[in-house]
Amino acid sequence: MIQITPAIKINESEITEEFIRSSGPGGQNINKVATAVQLRFDVVHSPSLPDDVRQRLIKLAGKKLTEDGVLIITARRFRTQERNRQDAVDRLTAMIRKAAEKPKRRRKTRPPLASKERRLEDKHRRSAAKSRRKTVSAPED
Repeated sequence: MIQITPAIKINESEITEEFIRSSGPGGQNINKVATAVQLRFDVVHSPSLPDDVRQRLIKLAGKKLTEDGVLIITARRFRTQERNRQDAVDRLTAMIRKAAEKPKRRRKTRPPLASKERRLEDKHRRSAAKSRRKTVSAPED
C-alpha cells in the first residue's frame, strides 16, 4: 500500500511498471540496461480514489493521461532502475496529493470607492491631454 494522504491509500497492484531503455546518462550501459521506468496508473477505474479527487487528477494530468484514462509517468532522471522507479512513484504521489487539495472557493468582492475615483480621475486627465492635442481652427474675419 502506498500512503498518499491519511484518507487515500493506493494498492501497489493498481500500478504497473515497465522498464525501458533510457536516453541520457549511463555510459556503456545505455544500450544494454533498461533503466527508465514507465509507470501506469488507471485513474478512471481506480477504486482507491474518491470521485472529486479523480476529477481533479484528470484535469491536472493533462497530456500524461491517455484516452482510456491511464496516467503515464516516465522517469529517466537517474542511472539506476530503483531510483527511477522511486522517482516515478514519488511523482505519482505528489500529483495525487495536489489533486486531493480542495480548491478554495472564490469570494466575490467589489472594487473600493477610492479605486473607482482614481480610475475616473485618470480618465479625465487623459481626456484633457488628448483634447489639447486637437488642431485649432483659424478664426473667421
